[in-house]
Formats: sequence, C-alpha cells, structure tokens
Amino acid sequence: MNTHAGHDESVRLLNLATRASVLTAGCLVVVKIVAWMMTGSVSLLASLIDSLMDGLASLINLFAVRYALVPADKEHPFGHGKAEFLAGLGQSLLIAASATFLFFHAYQRLLSPQPVDQPAVGVAVSIVAILATMALLSIQWKVIKRTGSVAIKADSLHYVGDLFTNLAVLVAMAASYGGWYYVDPILAVVIGLVILYSAVQIGHEAVQLLMDRELPAEMQHEIQDIAMAHPEVLGVHELRTRQSGRVLFIQLHLEMAGDLPLSVAHAIGDEVEAEIEHAFPLADVLIHHDPAPPEALRINQQADDKT
Repeated sequence: MNTHAGHDESVRLLNLATRASVLTAGCLVVVKIVAWMMTGSVSLLASLIDSLMDGLASLINLFAVRYALVPADKEHPFGHGKAEFLAGLGQSLLIAASATFLFFHAYQRLLSPQPVDQPAVGVAVSIVAILATMALLSIQWKVIKRTGSVAIKADSLHYVGDLFTNLAVLVAMAASYGGWYYVDPILAVVIGLVILYSAVQIGHEAVQLLMDRELPAEMQHEIQDIAMAHPEVLGVHELRTRQSGRVLFIQLHLEMAGDLPLSVAHAIGDEVEAEIEHAFPLADVLIHHDPAPPEALRINQQADDKT
C-alpha cells in the first residue's frame, strides 16, 4: 500500500528537508574549510569538496522542489513535477565533476606524499560531520518515505556518501599518527569512486523518470487488483503509468458488461477511480470504459452460477 502524504503535508515535509539540507551543508563547509587549512589533509579536502557539492546540490534542490510544487497551469497542464528529475540529473553531473577533481588532487599527493598537520583537528571535524549528517539523513529518509521525492532521494545519496567520506578521514588521521602518509591520498581515491558511483545512480534514475518509465511492477499490480475488486469490473487492460515529481499519472481501461447504461458505467468508473486515489493520494487517474469481450462475460456468468 502506498504511504505517500497528501499535498499540504508533502509541501511541509519537502520544505523541511530542503532547508535542513542547505543549513547542514553550509555549516559543514565552513567547518571543513578551516580544518583543511589547518591540516592540509587531502582526504579532508575530499570531504570538503563533497560538502561543497552537497551544498550546491541542496540549493538546486531547494529551488527545484519549490518550482515542482507550483500547481498545474495553462502552459503546464501536467504540472511542474519533472523539475525534480532535472535537478537530480544536474546533481549527478556536479558530483561527477567533483570526483574528477578529487582524483587529480589525490594523484598529485600520491606522487608526493606529505604528513597531515594537526590530525586531531581532522578527527574532531569528522566526528561533528558524522553526527550532523546522521541527523539530516534521519529527516530525509522520513520525508522520502512519505513523499517519494526523487530530488530528496538524490540529495540523501550525497550525505550517505558523506558518512563514508568522514569515516575515511578518521582512518586517514589515525594512519598519519603512524607515519603511513600514503593512506590519506589512497582513501581520497576511494572516496572519489564512491562519489562517482552515486553520480551514476542519481543520473540513471533521473533519466529514466524523465523518459516516463513505468511505475514499479508491484504498484501496477496493486492498481489492477483495486480495479478488479469492484464486482462490476470484468477486466482491465492498457494500464499505463508514469511519474512527474510526486504525482503519479495512471491510465487504464475498465471492461464491463456491454448492456450497462452509460451513467452506470461512469459511476462504476468513478468508484474505481476513488479507490485508486485513496491508495495513491497524489495520483491523477484517467479511466476509459470498454464493453467486456464475450469470453469475459461467459467466465463471469460461470462464476455467478457456482456461487
């Protein structure tokens, strides 16, 4: 069963998530800039770059989500929801660019490894960053569960990567105490690979949704089951689904007895539509009514005779 929130609740949750993301990223960027200048750690630089990209992506999300929430108008009758997917695609490109820059910087440090200055500062900053990131992720995951927002999901992937980044910084700082200076740039490369993998994931999902990919199979089956649960519905065909932002567009044909009056068939369609919208509160449902083929009528009659 779909658990998405209604429109007003979704607006509140999305605004909460985007503002919390921007605030968290901004604070972490300031702290990490100071820490990197004090330590010179390339893995801490990797973490700083990651946070800079997070902050920029969060700003993109803030404006994209606000635009996506604008109601449908004459020029955009299907709404503005795809702005979320465009934001996700833009984020993937930003993340990939940051990973490329990080690989270059780590390569230079591998050629000329250097000790990390004041590693205790890096440890303290990483612990603060981990705690702040975990708090933000707890908010984002709740919002994703309630709204299904692709933009917030993409944003959360950044911060999951942040957890690994900051854990890697802790390892690099510990290695610096032991004189293992190569660990710092090597971990920076590992962090870059994690960041690049996140970029590919986000970009792939955004492209698929921009291309109007069908909803997951389990959701399609649920829609069919809801329609077939009505006693007057004899079949369902040509189910088509897609997603635009938080709105699910659902189209289907209902098969009913051909001798039903149009007003009755229309009322049945309204009842099925209401049931689907109850299960998927943000759905836009379009139903077409078709007379059932003879074999469907015969099977239905046989079922009635048995009962």
